[in-house]
Amino acid sequence: MTNRRTTNHHIALIPGDGIGTEVIPAARRVLDAVAARHGLGFTYETFDWSCERYVHQGAMMPDDGLERLRGHDAILLGAVGYPGVPDHVSLWGLLIPIRRGFQQYVNLRPIRVFEGVPSPLRDARPGDVDLVVVRENVEGEYGEIGGRLGRGLPEELAVQEAVFTRKGVTRILDYAFSLAESRTRHLTSATKSNGIIHTMPFWDELVAERATAHPEVAWDQEHIDALAAKFVLDPKRFDVVVASNLFGDILSDLAAAVAGSIGIAPAANLNPEHDYPSMFEPVHGSAPDIAGRGIANPLGAIWSAAMMLDHLGHPEAATHITDTIATVLAKTPVRTPDLGGTATTTEFTDALLELL
Repeated sequence: MTNRRTTNHHIALIPGDGIGTEVIPAARRVLDAVAARHGLGFTYETFDWSCERYVHQGAMMPDDGLERLRGHDAILLGAVGYPGVPDHVSLWGLLIPIRRGFQQYVNLRPIRVFEGVPSPLRDARPGDVDLVVVRENVEGEYGEIGGRLGRGLPEELAVQEAVFTRKGVTRILDYAFSLAESRTRHLTSATKSNGIIHTMPFWDELVAERATAHPEVAWDQEHIDALAAKFVLDPKRFDVVVASNLFGDILSDLAAAVAGSIGIAPAANLNPEHDYPSMFEPVHGSAPDIAGRGIANPLGAIWSAAMMLDHLGHPEAATHITDTIATVLAKTPVRTPDLGGTATTTEFTDALLELL
């Protein structure tokens, strides 16, 4: 039953680059429609932080960017990245400072095969593939420790250190085990302890340790190379998959491809304690090859907005959106070009809003 008591939320919008500026308005339209149905209220503040800003001002965001975001309930981001601006500039100039500054240590990426979106895998059918990749989001292989020596010389050297802390690994494992408890009570841990001699055995030890606190969850572990193969050969066997920063990044994109389109895939960067705002973003990137043509698939951003609603304490409103996504894909022929259709971003959003 719909809760008619209005709850207001202050949302920071960062459309970013490329198709990010096209899919965020679509997600906002859906949020406003759901708000009207569920007694919610949203106010928005838009920030022009992007590669374009970097080109003109020398920084992806201002020095006080985190302070300007801190008072918001959540952040909805479109995409960053543009030709001519190195990817490490856009990542370390915007996304990573937000993720780490706000302790968004959980990266959550749900994957579903929807009716009406054929998977490239012949045995991946709707209803069979419904999994979640839980990725550690603030440490691991994406650390800042390291450097380069002797640039341009024959003996040039690059060193990159991975950082795994007991606190960081334990909290992501506890989150993943708790999530598994609410689903099918099965968890798979991604590892590579046969080849990475220090960090991965440490990860494995902590998985076994935290499993004792969640005895109702059955769990196993897979080496990352074999796990990638099994994602393709038998994706329906997986439910909750927990992984380090690098392994989770790779697995979640692979799983999105298994589901039929990376344009659909959402992501949440969560601070589970709600001490800081969490950030929600589609996985698809800025797609400069189609930017400005009005044909971007808005579903990744819309599904990310649904995840935002769930995190803010409105699971019914979130389910309303995801159920409507499933319906528009299963019951209508409306598709953007990435899904084999001819609909524009606006036309696809209109079709979803009509069903909503």
